Amino acid sequence: MAPTPEYADRLRAADLRVTRPRVAVLHAVDLHPHADTDTLYRAAREELPDVSLQAVYDVLGALADAGLVRRIQPAGHVARYEIRVGDNHHHTVCRLCGTIADVDCAVGAAPCLTASDDNGFRLDEAEVIYWGLCPSCAREALEA
Repeated sequence: MAPTPEYADRLRAADLRVTRPRVAVLHAVDLHPHADTDTLYRAAREELPDVSLQAVYDVLGALADAGLVRRIQPAGHVARYEIRVGDNHHHTVCRLCGTIADVDCAVGAAPCLTASDDNGFRLDEAEVIYWGLCPSCAREALEA
């Protein structure tokens, strides 16, 4: 699946120059939600064989800074990236295999949770990670 002009439009809307590495990495993140940098590097190279690992790291940083991708890093895991931004959703993480899945907010609008004490902060986001076993690992654990 080739990247669509939508990627260029997203880059322009974020005041980023449209470059082949940026389009390739944005496309890779779109195709591989919750992927790590190495996975995204391999995916981007399928589209743009001469892109370097450093370029992918740089592009991911620029895309995250511009709000076009979201960087998540559950404790004990490498950074992962997703294209779903701006809705303050959360994640489930499997303790065994590391699978990550999206979870919509349970109640209310951002920040989804009302802090018992905001300490004077103006809250705009809550990061919640639910830990457990994915269906596959839970099945295997029952069979063991």
